[in-house]
Amino acid sequence: MIADYRTGEIQTPDAAHVDRWISQFPAGVRDPILTELLHVFRWTYFTRAKVQTFIDSIVTNANFAGPNPCQFWQGVKVLNLQTAGNSQKDMIALLAESLQRQCGLALTSCGVTPHTYLYLDDALFSGGRIRSDLVKWVTGAAPAKAKLAVLVIGAHKLGEWYSGNKILEAAKAAGKTMDLSWWRAASFEDRKSAINNSDVLRPTAIPADPAAQAYVAGLKQAPIIRTVGGKSPIGIFSGEPSRHLLEQEFLVAGVRVRGMCPHLNDFMRPLGNMLFESLGFGSTIVTYRNCPNNAPLVFWAGDPWYPLFPRKTN
Repeated sequence: MIADYRTGEIQTPDAAHVDRWISQFPAGVRDPILTELLHVFRWTYFTRAKVQTFIDSIVTNANFAGPNPCQFWQGVKVLNLQTAGNSQKDMIALLAESLQRQCGLALTSCGVTPHTYLYLDDALFSGGRIRSDLVKWVTGAAPAKAKLAVLVIGAHKLGEWYSGNKILEAAKAAGKTMDLSWWRAASFEDRKSAINNSDVLRPTAIPADPAAQAYVAGLKQAPIIRTVGGKSPIGIFSGEPSRHLLEQEFLVAGVRVRGMCPHLNDFMRPLGNMLFESLGFGSTIVTYRNCPNNAPLVFWAGDPWYPLFPRKTN
């Protein structure tokens, strides 16, 4: 399932790799954790093939490209704005391959006289990078009136909502008009108002583990606790007991990882990187390219913890 993770950059993840990772958890929870992750990753691990299929579908999607997609794409200007990392470049390369294969179009020939501007990235978590790139573009190089589409593999709803508002506010302040739309393969619920029906890790209780209790006691505000009874809108988790297991074990182990890995900064919470003091972001999205730091520390932190997904940093 995760065999194409960082192909050509690291050794192919195999059974021995997974065994070494899971052996860091208590013996009694190892098999249940792996069983639940098999279910979770069907929804949240994006292989290269799955991403290419999504890109292919967008190229010919009538809702996006209209009744004559190949003609539509000739007027699309793809924005290449990222200065760090390769996620945008890789997504653009997949789009270029798809356009050539399905329409016989070279991406470099598209968007000479643009009717639509397209921003691509692999995933949206808090939306910081997308927000920064597009606010800068909107206030600078963007025309006075433009149709702007943002295309990502997966988007978390809070970050998408907040980023959209900030982009439109920037456009208004600059005296410009933006017709903004979002396109994604999957949308993940992470808003505070929907915590009981979320698609991210949100514990229902703080574990009895002394280190976890001490971590929570050190927070300036008590973390928001999910109430049992809701469910993931997408169906990421197989059920409440298995979800609870992941949340509890990843929180306990994440606190332990924070204590053993000296390179982690204060924002790298047990359940994933987050600016605000909390248990962590809690996303389980991983792509074939990389593991985001918004995922639980047990997925990607290293030295001396052994990561399931060794993370590439910008």
